[in-house]
Amino acid sequence: MIHSHAMRRAFHCTKAAGSSSVGLKQVLQDLIPQRKHDILELKKNYGNVKIGDITIGSVIGGMRGNTSMFWQGTSLDAYEGIKFQGKTIGDCQRLLPKSPKDSNGKGNFLPESMLWLLMTGEVPSIEQALHLSAELAARGRQLPDYTDKLMSNLPSGMHPMTQLAIGLASMNKGSEFARKYEKGDIGKNEYWEYVFDDAINLIAALPQLTGKIYSNIVAGGKPLGQFREDCDWSYNICSLLGMTSEDSCNRQNLDGKQSEDFVNLMRLYTGIHVDHEGGNVSAHTTHLVGSALSDPYLSYSSGIMGLAGPLHGLAAQEVVRFLIEMNVMISSPQSGREIEQYLWNLLRCKRVIPGYGHAVLRKADPRFIAMLDFAKARPEEFAQDKNVILMEKLSEIAPKVLKEHGKTKNPYPNVDSASGILFYHYGVTELLFFTVIFGCSRSMGPLTQLVWDRALGLPIERPKSLDFKSLGALCR
Repeated sequence: MIHSHAMRRAFHCTKAAGSSSVGLKQVLQDLIPQRKHDILELKKNYGNVKIGDITIGSVIGGMRGNTSMFWQGTSLDAYEGIKFQGKTIGDCQRLLPKSPKDSNGKGNFLPESMLWLLMTGEVPSIEQALHLSAELAARGRQLPDYTDKLMSNLPSGMHPMTQLAIGLASMNKGSEFARKYEKGDIGKNEYWEYVFDDAINLIAALPQLTGKIYSNIVAGGKPLGQFREDCDWSYNICSLLGMTSEDSCNRQNLDGKQSEDFVNLMRLYTGIHVDHEGGNVSAHTTHLVGSALSDPYLSYSSGIMGLAGPLHGLAAQEVVRFLIEMNVMISSPQSGREIEQYLWNLLRCKRVIPGYGHAVLRKADPRFIAMLDFAKARPEEFAQDKNVILMEKLSEIAPKVLKEHGKTKNPYPNVDSASGILFYHYGVTELLFFTVIFGCSRSMGPLTQLVWDRALGLPIERPKSLDFKSLGALCR
């Protein structure tokens, strides 16, 4: 049995000494020796402790529920929801630093501060968050020439996620880790430093990559906005989409308030989608490919290909189509009777209600609640948007219908119920593009884990597989 004091020590996270202006890499440099010692102690003293049982149903059912991965940054509980280094979304909204440029007090925390939290386990100071934000802006001011040229020559009709995966994979040419490893002048204890640099460079490049893909789709490659080194990561995503009021090429012609709200929506969305445990396809794929010592660009481009799958990252666009279609078929988004009848007709036809249910959660997704609160805090902005009104009304009616139907383990809304339709409201109407924004956010969790995988010297992932005959033998 593992004693409680040993467990506490095993997951101890020491506070970095020194000034709050110390950069993220230096803070990690101070944390890693103790964490490596803790992991070795766990393996040495408790390596034979069993964690649950694996069933045949789990083996042939996608390994659902198998507790068999180490994941540093987040945990997911069926009833408590997602926690980031033990902190709920509400905790993060209260504790993590916001942009000092937030003028109306409704802003969300900076995703850069979430990245710091994931990496270190500590809430950063405002100085540390802004230091990291400035570092990302400095590293992300422009794409490598070869990546920029490649992206400019991709067909405009190519799937946005294919474009993103290609762009990320091409950046492997500049990988610090791959270059040092190929030369053979890097020790295992140094792996993490070069993986860290690649990871930060990758995250920093995402606003430019995202803007490039969007301009390919909607403007024939013509730039829609400008990158600003004096602004944060989320702002630059919005700016390069042409969705800030300062951009002369702005297609939506947002006023100042709408522009600020859209930036805050981006901060909210990218801040709460950074990670969702390690077992989801994009996170697990990044971890798996990285375990072979593939560099972060190759690893995360593989994760992006998983995120593009309809069962993982494309749900938000399905919800948008669903809401638009329903609004055509009913007289009013406030008509509870018509909505309920519409939902029952869907279920009787063996169709699902998009945006409802979750593989793990058994309550309303806290990420959905955060997105819903964003809309409720701006009643004037959304008062005339039938789709947002219907989204809110559905969150009251659909769970009651699904409970009565009785065939859904989780009848509550997930984050996709709200996220896509809010982007759609502000003018991002290219539905396949939603997942690119998701891909920007999700980079932070799996890449944080990749840094720690190398820091802790974790091995290549290689589970044992069973054929049908072997499974049958277990049943005798």
